[in-house]
Amino acid sequence: MFDLIKKAMFTGIGVASLTKEKIEEIAADFIHKGNLTENEGRKLVDELMKKSEDSQEEIKKQLETLVHATLEKMQVARLSQIDEINQAIQILRQKIEVLESQMAAKKD
Repeated sequence: MFDLIKKAMFTGIGVASLTKEKIEEIAADFIHKGNLTENEGRKLVDELMKKSEDSQEEIKKQLETLVHATLEKMQVARLSQIDEINQAIQILRQKIEVLESQMAAKKD
């Protein structure tokens, strides 16, 4: 019975979306109805929590990969690239100031 309930949970519910409270509520309901013992209920909660955490981590990785690929396709500059450009601009401004002051000194 325990394995049947577990399989139904994994296939019938988006495990990644389950919260700890919801998992515990489901297990308590099965225990209350006599479908699971206390020990099986704890085991079910532990397994569902592990599966939920694993699913959430996998979704996070997939989302990060998708966002990265989308930004690459859009050719959006990274913050590090923008910082490099700002530094280069600052250096050029300083060089311009030096050249302007040298030219002003030659005119005098």
